[in-house]
Amino acid sequence: MPPTQGLPIREYILVALTAAAVTFLLTGVVRRVAIRIGAIANPRARDVHVTPIPRMGGIGIFLGVAAAMGLAHQLPALSRGFDFSFDSLGVLLAAGVISLIGALDDRFELDAWTKLAGQVMCAGILVIFGVQWVSFWVPWGGGGDSFGQVLVLDKNQGALLTVVLVVVMVNAMNFVDGLDGLAGGLGFIAAAATCSFSLGLLDSSGGDVGAYPPALIAATLAGACLGFLPYNFQPAKIFMGDSGSMMIGLMLAGATTSASGRVPYPQFSGKDALALLSPLVVVAAVLFVPLLDLIMAVVRRTRRGESPFAADKMHLHHRLLEIGHSQRRAVLLIYLWAGLLAFGAVSVTLFDDAAVFWIVGFGFLLATLVSVIPRLRSRNRTA
Repeated sequence: MPPTQGLPIREYILVALTAAAVTFLLTGVVRRVAIRIGAIANPRARDVHVTPIPRMGGIGIFLGVAAAMGLAHQLPALSRGFDFSFDSLGVLLAAGVISLIGALDDRFELDAWTKLAGQVMCAGILVIFGVQWVSFWVPWGGGGDSFGQVLVLDKNQGALLTVVLVVVMVNAMNFVDGLDGLAGGLGFIAAAATCSFSLGLLDSSGGDVGAYPPALIAATLAGACLGFLPYNFQPAKIFMGDSGSMMIGLMLAGATTSASGRVPYPQFSGKDALALLSPLVVVAAVLFVPLLDLIMAVVRRTRRGESPFAADKMHLHHRLLEIGHSQRRAVLLIYLWAGLLAFGAVSVTLFDDAAVFWIVGFGFLLATLVSVIPRLRSRNRTA
């Protein structure tokens, strides 16, 4: 792929701001449409909100992403990325389809198996457009003086791994969408971290235009999530619904999967294990909070003999509320944990390891203290 001169940082910022502005402007329109067609989230036993609130806000997020992608296609500095890769187009199409499926669920409440079939179909769209894992480094094997090896996947293996990753990320983001502003904020943090990682890959590749798509996908998603938050942060005026949470999960999976094929493995040695594992590390960091919540929910429900998709009021955000945190503080705490994990993982691949570990370690200590303060206070009162 031909290189370009320098990194188009200003263009990516412009694209992200465009996504934010369009999402902000159109979400109000989507809110009125949702009210008119009856896409309303009425309070249930497991919900935190107490008044009916319109949902289907994910349509506004998707429109912001689509507008930003259209702008990127017209910018000379970014348009060439569309000529050498179909990744951005494939992710945009899959995001549109899954947003439509989510919008139908927001209005008619589809069953879990129908939504799962739709998720697999959208993952298949990514694979058809060439967005799939092709290789990653593992710290075992190798020969001679080499440490570890790069596993090269065939098309079937790469497609299967991509489908599994998409389904897991889609459902993880869907599960964590339980407090005002939570999924939107996590989507912004994860997308911003993924964009930073992708820009690092773009820089290491010498500005190869073939490495533009993951940064573009992440930048548009980060901007759209940011534009949605003013409507969604507590007290929320509209929920993103499945049309938003599933789309965010799919786009994060698409961005990290697209980035996985751009890692310049020959530039690294065995001692650079975190850099070599960078796509998987970033995926794990981005997924950690929602995936931990998903795993705990599945284990908890299956132990009770219930369906893994059965709803309850035992998610991480519910537990933070039980400890004594307010809704806003619980959301901000989860933002803090997710930001430390996501940006900590990305920073290790870009900056000095020792400095990153000290800063992230201090952040974890601070986050832990802030998280347990309400429980410590309640114990002191009862003592």
